[in-house]
Amino acid sequence: MDAVEEIKNRLAIEDVVAEYVTLKRTGRNWKGLSPFNSEKTPSFVVSPEKQIWHDFSSGRGGNVFSFVMEMEGIDFRAALELLARKAGVDLDQYNKGSHKSNAKQKERLYEASALAAKFYQTQFSRNKEALSYILRQRNFTKETALKWQIGYSPNTGHALLDFLRSKNFTETEMEQAGLISHRYNNLVDMFRGRIMIPLADSQGRLIGFTARALNDSPNAPKYINTPQTLLYDKSRHIFGLHLAKAAIHKHKYAVLVEGNLDVIASNQVGVEQVVATAGTALTEYQLKALSRLTADIRLCFDADAAGINATERAIPIASKVGVTLGIITITTGKDPDELIAKNPDQWQIAIGKSQYALDWLIEHYKNELDITSAVGKRKFSDIILTVVQRLSDRVEQDHYIQEVANILGVTREALISKLSDKNNSAKTILRHIQPQEPEKVDEESTKSQDHFLALMLNQPKLRDFIVPITEGMLLTLPAQQLLQFLHENPDFVGDANSSLALESVSDYVKILSLQYEELYQEQDLLELRYEASRLQSYLIEQYVKTQKKQLSMQLKTAGSADSNTLLARARQLDLLLKQVKES
Repeated sequence: MDAVEEIKNRLAIEDVVAEYVTLKRTGRNWKGLSPFNSEKTPSFVVSPEKQIWHDFSSGRGGNVFSFVMEMEGIDFRAALELLARKAGVDLDQYNKGSHKSNAKQKERLYEASALAAKFYQTQFSRNKEALSYILRQRNFTKETALKWQIGYSPNTGHALLDFLRSKNFTETEMEQAGLISHRYNNLVDMFRGRIMIPLADSQGRLIGFTARALNDSPNAPKYINTPQTLLYDKSRHIFGLHLAKAAIHKHKYAVLVEGNLDVIASNQVGVEQVVATAGTALTEYQLKALSRLTADIRLCFDADAAGINATERAIPIASKVGVTLGIITITTGKDPDELIAKNPDQWQIAIGKSQYALDWLIEHYKNELDITSAVGKRKFSDIILTVVQRLSDRVEQDHYIQEVANILGVTREALISKLSDKNNSAKTILRHIQPQEPEKVDEESTKSQDHFLALMLNQPKLRDFIVPITEGMLLTLPAQQLLQFLHENPDFVGDANSSLALESVSDYVKILSLQYEELYQEQDLLELRYEASRLQSYLIEQYVKTQKKQLSMQLKTAGSADSNTLLARARQLDLLLKQVKES
């Protein structure tokens, strides 16, 4: 038995889900309100028998691991570790060699970091200057200071070193945790005479610190972070995520700011869906981590050169990850912390008025440059086209090329030529033969696909509806695999979960069985035929719509021979749609 099966055997899925969702027993299953959508009628179902969950409002579903990944915004490995701790499963016994020793080493570093935070908190409570800075100058409450475990590092140079030695931690372990360093051939505390803000991973385990100077001196950096360690990676860490997850789920968007103290100030006034990066170095990994919680991410970086550059870098990354990136503009005060101190309500208003990032960038440079001059037009097009050429979506690229042409009063062809000259790899957006990026899968299409397959799998008498459906009409790999199986086995009857051919999509099959039980089991065959016909039509219509949209884009730059091929394909799609409507 592997670790995954051991955890599943020890944990009841309904018990894990109940830590996040209030559940009530309804027959063999449990039901609750969706954690992903606002609703009054419960549509979230957990099946202890199948050990799966499904949210009918959003179309999401899976096993206990996928649920924790959704709720915590973490990857599979992190979910495995979290559930292993909950189940009392020692993952070391499933690891081999260096992996096993590495896991034990990390646990020691977690322990050292947690003890360091408690030590700093104790020192903070005894230091008048540190207390004054946090409680009076920053206007944080005692409750806020406790919630975020704010501390203070003594300026002796060895206070933490001595404390951790007394707790039987070795100097090697302290150094690996980023808590001490070498200075003039001596070991000293990494942080001295500073306000200490603990850094936690998405599960709330302490992994490092940000240290803020009490006095702004030109001879010392204002902030110092823990160096890269086994636990802390600046490019992957998102400050405050462990305390913001619930609010992000509730509001369906996340606000990303520069400073840790901005996050704490926002949290104190009740705007809790706010997190921070270490400065403006936003990475693909960080956006991917946030995208597990929401597709709506709003940046509020300082409007200085670093903030503008960070925004330019972030737009293509957001496009690649598949999130919508907005920009929050602060008109009063230079950062969120300052605005919150003056008027917390204005902070919430500013968040609500976020502007799509590329539109914001265009407006910024329209005001910054003289776009009536040749030099201004060149600079403007240089900046915007550099961002546009890195967008993942072809339709969006085409839209902004046209918009820049309109703004500058130049031809679209001139911009396309410049874009091609600027970077040969950008020619991919001009070639009509290039495959199109898949469009973002929407909830309604996913639900329709799954409901259709639930009928096809569990009601063999409806299998005639599956004949015109192709894999290209479905949105997910498990759905495509199941469709292929049903095409190859049209007379299949029995327990789909026992079929070796469907073993790789067993959880998906269980979800479809649950859907059938909840939605269709009590309906007669005639009603089911009407529903199957409706869903079949919807899938084909959506497929034709998407295909014709891509053909339209390709026709814009196609030669005469290629145009004939594309038009023939369009006629085939029209015929398919006509046949569906007439059936």
